[in-house]
Amino acid sequence: MSKKILIAPSILAGDFAAMGKSVAALSIWGADMVHCDVMDGVYVPNITFGMPMIKAIRKHTTLPLDVHLMIVEPEKYIQEFIDAGADRICFHPETCKDPIAQLNGIKAKGVKAGIAINADVLCEPYLDLLKHCDFIMLMSVQAGYGGQSFIPKTLEKIKVVDAFIKENNLDVDIEIDGGINENNVQSVIDAGVSIIVAGSSVYKSLNPPSTIEKLRGSKARQVA
Repeated sequence: MSKKILIAPSILAGDFAAMGKSVAALSIWGADMVHCDVMDGVYVPNITFGMPMIKAIRKHTTLPLDVHLMIVEPEKYIQEFIDAGADRICFHPETCKDPIAQLNGIKAKGVKAGIAINADVLCEPYLDLLKHCDFIMLMSVQAGYGGQSFIPKTLEKIKVVDAFIKENNLDVDIEIDGGINENNVQSVIDAGVSIIVAGSSVYKSLNPPSTIEKLRGSKARQVA
């Protein structure tokens, strides 16, 4: 049976002047998680927010906070993000000296741990890390900015990761981030994705609840 499709709207597309309301709205709209893009201006050419923002929005939602660290040396800050209220943390393994130690450390704190693979990074060198992960985040745009178009070749990367997970009998979710909308979501679900990050398509929608339901795809269903 297919896994339930979860929707994690990215607050990068929300109203930064009213972030509390932007986050609280996600529960009303039927989202499953709140996706938080943390950028340092070093690993990616943009700066967003850090631990104080995570701590602040934690007060406005009971939904899990899905924190994507697009930063160098994430090991310096992971504990602080956990303390701020992160429920799920992923980082880019090439930015970290000892990814396995960090993944195991995150899970030891009761937080879901994952790796993130940028659009221009091959996934094959990092597949063995999945044995230490709860999920993997695949970027379908170049990390750093919202509102980009989906990169079609990401579908092949999803299939490679999905095959590895199945071959090794792993309980690892595949999460996709970048350019996902109602028109292409079914293709990534069919390829093996079970967690959809969507920013602009949700926050700029005239009917966010309807958009979130459509993003679940026609074949999404709960595991028996």
